[in-house]
Amino acid sequence: MHQATNTHERILVCVSPAPSNQTVIAAAVKLAEAFHAALTAIYIKPTSYDSMSDKDRARLQNNIRFAERHGASVATIVGNDVPAQIAEYAHISGTTKIVLGRSGAPKRFFWNKPTLTEQVILNAPDIDVYIIPDSSVDLKHKRQRDHLADRIRPTWKDTLITVLLLLAAILIGLLFDRVGFSEANIITVFILSVLIISVMTVSPLYGILGSLACVLLFNWFFIKPRFSFHTYEPEYAVTFGIMLIASLITGTLANKLKENARQSAREAYRVKVLLDTNQLLQKADSARAVLQITADQIISLLDCPVTVYPLSPGGNIGTGLRFYPRDSEARDEAPGKKELEIAAWVAANRQSAGRRMEKYGSDSAQYHPICMGENCYGVISVRLDGKAPESFVYSMTLSILGQAALALDNLRNAAEKEEATLIARNEQLRSNLLRSISHDIRTPLTSISGNASNLLARDQQLDPQTRRQIFSDISDDAEWLIGLVENLLSISRIENGRMKLSLSTEVMNDVLTEAIRHVDRNAKDHSLSLQNSDEPLLVRMDARLIMQVLINLINNAVKYTQPGSEIRVRCEKQQKAACVSVCDNGPGIPDEMKAHVFELFYTGSGMVSDGRRGLGLGLPLCKSIIEAHHGVLTLADNRPTGCCFSFCLPLEEVEIHE
Repeated sequence: MHQATNTHERILVCVSPAPSNQTVIAAAVKLAEAFHAALTAIYIKPTSYDSMSDKDRARLQNNIRFAERHGASVATIVGNDVPAQIAEYAHISGTTKIVLGRSGAPKRFFWNKPTLTEQVILNAPDIDVYIIPDSSVDLKHKRQRDHLADRIRPTWKDTLITVLLLLAAILIGLLFDRVGFSEANIITVFILSVLIISVMTVSPLYGILGSLACVLLFNWFFIKPRFSFHTYEPEYAVTFGIMLIASLITGTLANKLKENARQSAREAYRVKVLLDTNQLLQKADSARAVLQITADQIISLLDCPVTVYPLSPGGNIGTGLRFYPRDSEARDEAPGKKELEIAAWVAANRQSAGRRMEKYGSDSAQYHPICMGENCYGVISVRLDGKAPESFVYSMTLSILGQAALALDNLRNAAEKEEATLIARNEQLRSNLLRSISHDIRTPLTSISGNASNLLARDQQLDPQTRRQIFSDISDDAEWLIGLVENLLSISRIENGRMKLSLSTEVMNDVLTEAIRHVDRNAKDHSLSLQNSDEPLLVRMDARLIMQVLINLINNAVKYTQPGSEIRVRCEKQQKAACVSVCDNGPGIPDEMKAHVFELFYTGSGMVSDGRRGLGLGLPLCKSIIEAHHGVLTLADNRPTGCCFSFCLPLEEVEIHE
């Protein structure tokens, strides 16, 4: 049964490569269960981590995984002052109890350095410290670990650097001696050479050897009798001892600084990879881009092949995509059946696999799910070929996967938001359509119904002129309804991509003339003129749709201008296009409305108090038809008053065969 965690109790356990460290971790786990407390496992990574043996590294990784399997969160801190860093982390994180392992070996002399546990207690007196004794095997392990031979790896390059620097020190010393400088200056030159040797060589062995060599060479070349290791002055023994100690201290400090710098550079690069991952993922605009970036960043961090298994919306594992380091020449085949099986298990259970698990016991690769909340987006496989990564690098890898899951989750949320916005927009359009239709269709239908009732009830009593007027009103209202239905059908077809153009080569002049004949009969109250081009303009178009565009534009000019206004339709050739314009000298369109006139269902003020009916379908329909013909419908002012709608269609080239 799951028990709630006590947020006031936090337990910190220290992780080390010691063989008995799992006993310490197990004790901390039991303590956390007893207090229902959160458990954190901390590892202080020394700057000498690279000199650690492979056996110690493997044992360390096993101890860290042991802590993870028992519910501990792992924190890695780089440094050499272990007690101070443990105490500082405990204070920052609000730790209430610290669990440490301590050797059973007694302290031999009163001047010995205090043990780790004693220093932690001194640095954190306000925190309870629980000490778990280590086994005797651990004592042997510590002696083996500190053995100097395990950390010394001499190379020919370092040897050559050391010899050259010592020769340079001898030559400079001889020069100083000839000039008449004191022996103190020559000693400084040799100490400086030790410092440079410690900085330029990799192994600390050369700093120690250089210190000894400097003392011997100084004695051989500069202390009388020269070219021997004897001396006439007994006080030179003290000088040699001080010189040796100064050289050793200088070399040791230089090695520590060099190691710290190297470690800082590695950690800085890894942190940069993590920061770059965050920035790159923020720019990713697709799930595939996120997975590509994630794979590239993990390769930059671990320098090993990575396989990405995207998860389909149905929850099925897709085909694995392999990514390799730039310098890698090996290329494997597609992931096999076992790899896909492991990836599917990881995605279904949302647990990492491939690290000595009971079901999938392969150490060649690690499989990690990319999950956020209840959503799983895929699995990433990192092929390590049995080499366990450092705990800090492993934590950074999990952080990169967490950022990838967050980026994928954000993309999913953005897509859902866009879909919801589209649905809301469609619902708004539907609502506007129904409202406009219910309002605007009611007027002509009422007129048709009323006129028809008058004819049925008083047909014989009406004079011919009144009867003709009623018939005319019924015809006008019916034609308006037919035009409305045609526009609705055309808009529906264009929006759904189902409108098919019946293209043919037509003379634009004839299309304009035919369109003028079908405009609103109210155009007789306006001055309507047509100015055709002098030469026939052949255009490949759907004549029926282009005629509908022209009729809509002219009817709009008739509808929204006062009686007696001039409406001019003009067609002319401009370069390789036939350009048509419909201009009027009415009141024009305000600037704030121009950006919306081509929007669906936009009717300006939205009022019909002047008796002008319109659903706002005409101009959007005209725009869609012209764009389907690869043209553009534009609106401009007609000076001094009025507005002008125009469009251009490419001319058809006609080949004349004689």
